[in-house]
Amino acid sequence: MKGIFHASDFPDLLVGLDSPDDAAVWKLDEGRALVVTTDFFTPMVDEPYDYGAIAAANALSDIYAMGGSPFLALNIAALPPDLPPEISSEILRGGAEKAREAGVVIAGGHTVQDKEPKYGLVVIGFADPRRLLTKAGARPGDRLVLTKPLGFGVTTTALKREQAVPADVQEVVDWMTRLNRSAGQLALEFGLKCGTDVTGFSLVGHAYEVAQASGVSLRLTYGALPFVSCARKYAEMGAFPGGAADNQLYFGDFVHFAPELDEPAQMLVFDPQTSGGLLLAVPPQQLAAFQARAAALDQPAWVIGEVVEGAGIEVV
Repeated sequence: MKGIFHASDFPDLLVGLDSPDDAAVWKLDEGRALVVTTDFFTPMVDEPYDYGAIAAANALSDIYAMGGSPFLALNIAALPPDLPPEISSEILRGGAEKAREAGVVIAGGHTVQDKEPKYGLVVIGFADPRRLLTKAGARPGDRLVLTKPLGFGVTTTALKREQAVPADVQEVVDWMTRLNRSAGQLALEFGLKCGTDVTGFSLVGHAYEVAQASGVSLRLTYGALPFVSCARKYAEMGAFPGGAADNQLYFGDFVHFAPELDEPAQMLVFDPQTSGGLLLAVPPQQLAAFQARAAALDQPAWVIGEVVEGAGIEVV
């Protein structure tokens, strides 16, 4: 695609062809830009309503991760022809109610037939082109803040294998259906420059994208990483999705682990997340105020590491 479209030919395309960021950004004028993204996937939970809500929250997250505010969305759905209408309607209702919670209108969409359900959204938002969050904005000394815990992939895979208990599944669903809206607003309020959401490439995969785009190294403190309560249990059972092994294969050469971290611990940072939190780089002089404001907004904000000079990822 890069051989057909050249970034230099589209000066108003601020983020897109040559960037690893979460959404495309098109400049409208000096104070406004459109932020556009799409995401959809197969079910990872059993309840159709929860599946729709998670898929919508996940797609909306890309707008928040760029410093934008979503306002319009379109459904994307691929549904088996023999899927009972009460199931397909619950998927769409879950997505619609999550969009409404975000202040977004779903104005239409497109549906095709497929053997396995797939659902998601195209989302459009507005942003100030002077206040975008990108993966290239991290600077040495910045503290790394994560706004949701980890362990979603290993837990939902345990569910698919009929190994997960209902309370564990509900804990993960509650996090996956939580919007990243307040986390994105917090980043804008403090004028942060660097952010991304943690999704399929895992924590270390998305951290590596930040490190590479910013020309720095990220040092993650394993003991500071937040995990859902059941993550280690299912990690020790080996209930990782296939994407975890893919992430380890692709990003493993760029990650250095402390020797005391065993295999389950290492694999948990390669665990793909669905509708994960934002990973933000916060200048150290702003950290205390940032944490205080996050607490006032009831927005979790775990400090999990720092940006240092160098390259790659270190997990200590």
